[in-house]
Amino acid sequence: MLITGRDEQMLVWLSVVRVADMDALRFALAAFSRAAEPVSLRRAQQWVARLRGVGLVDRARPALRDGSIVWATQQAIGKPAPKLLQQTTRHEVAVAAASARYLFHGWDWRRDRKATGLCDHQADGVAICGTEVRLVEVELTPKTLDRYNGICTSHAWRMANEGVTRVDYLCTDDAARTVSGEADKWIFRDDRARLVAHPAFDERGVWTDVPDAFWGRPVVDAPRELTTRLF
Repeated sequence: MLITGRDEQMLVWLSVVRVADMDALRFALAAFSRAAEPVSLRRAQQWVARLRGVGLVDRARPALRDGSIVWATQQAIGKPAPKLLQQTTRHEVAVAAASARYLFHGWDWRRDRKATGLCDHQADGVAICGTEVRLVEVELTPKTLDRYNGICTSHAWRMANEGVTRVDYLCTDDAARTVSGEADKWIFRDDRARLVAHPAFDERGVWTDVPDAFWGRPVVDAPRELTTRLF
C-alpha cells in the first residue's frame, strides 16, 4: 500500500497528541490536505481503515464515549499503545481536538518544552503561525486555586522572556470562568489581555466551537509540517 505524504504527517501528529477521536481526525486530515472544509466522517473512517489494514493505526471504543479513539501503533511511531483507561485519556483526546483545529486554521503545532523547575509550567501544546507563538492549555475542570498563582507567573515570564505572544485556554464554561478570575489576580494588567480563556468544550469534554476571530489571521502558505519523518 502506498503511504502518502499526508499519511506520514498524520502519523507524526498522532505521535505528538497520542490519541484522537474521529472528529479531530476530520480536521487534521483536512489541514494536511490544505482543504477548506473538514473531511467527512466517512472519509476519516476510510483513512483509519486503510492504515489499520497495514498495522499503522489502531482504534477502540472505550466505555462512556460516543465514538472511537484512534492512535498510531508501535510499528508506525515506535511508541507502545496508549492506556485508554487512564484518567488522562479524556484530557489527551481534548488536546488533540484543539490541536487539529489549530492545524486546520493555518497554525503549526508542537509539544511544549518540559518544565525547567518547580516554578515553571509545561503547556499542553504550542501553536505557531508566522511570528505568533501561543501556549495552549486545555482545561476541562478547574484546578485547585492555589496552583494558578505559579502557573500564571510562569505564563507571564514566558510572555516576557520566551517570545510567547499569547496564552490560549480552551475550557469548559466553569473552567473558563475560573481561569479568567485567577488570571485577573495574578497577571499584571499590561499582559492580562494576552491570556485568553474561551469556552470550547462541553461537560463531557466534547468540542463545541470558538469564534473565527479566536484563531487570528491564518498564514495560508504556512508549512503544516511536524518535522519528524517516519519512513
